[in-house]
Amino acid sequence: MSDLEAPLRPKRKKVWVDYFVQFRWILVIFVVLPISFTLYFLTYLGDVKSEMKSYQRRLKEHDENVQKVVKRLKERNPSKDGLVCTARKPWIAVGMRNVDYKRARHFEVDLSAFRNILEIDKERMVARVEPLVNMGQISRASVPMNLSLAVVAELDDLTVGGLINGYGIEGSSHIYGLFSDTVVAYEIVLADGRVVRATKDNEYSDLFYAIPWSQGTLGLLVSAEIKLIPIKEYMRLTYKPVVGNLKELAQAYMDSFAPRDGDQDNPEKVPDFVETMIYNSTEGVMMTGRYASKEEAKKKGNVINNVGWWFKPWFYQHAQTALKKGEFVEYIPTREYYHRHTRCLYWEGKLILPFADQWWFRFLLGWMMPPKVSLLKATQGEAIRNYYHEMHVIQDMLVPLYKVGDALEWVHKEMEVYPLWLCPHRLFKLPVKTMVYPEPGFEHQRRQGDTSYAQMYTDVGVYYSPGPVLRGEVFDGADAVRRMEDWLVENRGFQPQYAVSELNEKKFWRMFDADLYEHCRKKYEAVGTFMSVYYKSKKGRKTEKEVQEAEQAHLETAYAEAN
Repeated sequence: MSDLEAPLRPKRKKVWVDYFVQFRWILVIFVVLPISFTLYFLTYLGDVKSEMKSYQRRLKEHDENVQKVVKRLKERNPSKDGLVCTARKPWIAVGMRNVDYKRARHFEVDLSAFRNILEIDKERMVARVEPLVNMGQISRASVPMNLSLAVVAELDDLTVGGLINGYGIEGSSHIYGLFSDTVVAYEIVLADGRVVRATKDNEYSDLFYAIPWSQGTLGLLVSAEIKLIPIKEYMRLTYKPVVGNLKELAQAYMDSFAPRDGDQDNPEKVPDFVETMIYNSTEGVMMTGRYASKEEAKKKGNVINNVGWWFKPWFYQHAQTALKKGEFVEYIPTREYYHRHTRCLYWEGKLILPFADQWWFRFLLGWMMPPKVSLLKATQGEAIRNYYHEMHVIQDMLVPLYKVGDALEWVHKEMEVYPLWLCPHRLFKLPVKTMVYPEPGFEHQRRQGDTSYAQMYTDVGVYYSPGPVLRGEVFDGADAVRRMEDWLVENRGFQPQYAVSELNEKKFWRMFDADLYEHCRKKYEAVGTFMSVYYKSKKGRKTEKEVQEAEQAHLETAYAEAN
């Protein structure tokens, strides 16, 4: 058997859950989609109402809501009440990991009012926003000003708080890094009720660097100041098809944005946006984008594609046409480009509604897409949830760019999931060692994409049913994820914590660095108030006894084993 050849697997007998999942589209069409559309519309009205408020009123309401949070924290009795967490329902989060820690006794703090854009400061080029502001909301406000966040995650529903405390990436991350790298300041309510503003150069600089990836376990985020960049009205997008083996596809992907001469900071050689979709083991489409003015886009002969219309083909399918028609260029309105994967949830929409990509469905019901992920989770039940954990993969593998070919071959052999999403991002060399950090000595290697101050990583997005599942073969999803995590640990990769994880605590702290995080946990009295990040990410139900024992262990001796 060759290295890329998948192992032979026996056929799997169908059970009742298979049929329920197969016909779940009925529930989605008649229940989930109408409710989703209604919620989207009501949210939009709320956003409009918020934008109509004066700056002074928004700021006053924000300060009042912060004081409510402080008051609520001070009401907690540590000896009687559980650990602090938000009052958001467990199924609301966009990620596939259900927040099982809320099944244990806990002390809820309501942050639902924090969903306003407080200010867009054109002079400082900073947007100050509350944690529940989502990507659709902020792009709707900023793009008409020809401004944008430096990193705008593709799905509309992703929130600022989730992207900071968890993981956020976009096609511009090869320049600006992850979403948290674009934050200028955090406003945090600490365990003792203090409200602090953390920046990279003030007295709370350690907290500033520790917050990303901490999952809200150091304090409660109530606002953030995020970097803005100037933009133009259109994105000039080039679709380039590539045919070859996986290593050749990986090299073509690297060449699309990383000059071989190492001139990585040259805007003439490096595009504004990058992404690649691998459709099978021999075919992929590389996409590079540059901002373009309205005047350029509307020149005679140029093609403008409004991908945001509900009846348009799904973006990943549109990009796939390059494999037949060859390389082509088109202009997409900038905001529509930012959210190009929202309507079809990348390609997950094909599994949820198998015929939703057909022209007749797009014309008749496409305006209700996408279903809200939170509603899909709320209506799945325990059996369906376990089924998806075993028969479905929604994972991101963050690996050094020079290892992207190895990662593609590993996914092909172990999971056979296609399409795959590739998106590069810088991992900056910071003054302190954070939870995710570059390889030691990377700056001396000067591999393709690297600079003296940042190592280029890439996200390999693995979202779909594996090939064995689609063929009706036996597949152990939990075991596949365990092997993936082992591979990442061995290859200096990382796994975003929104996903279902099989890591035990020792391996978790081999993947991530614990030192700064544990230092801030103790210094800012988060231990005994907020659950540790590992325990919050840990798969499975958390009983009150387990939570208390885990926190007691941290109180006695902070767990900080790292490789």
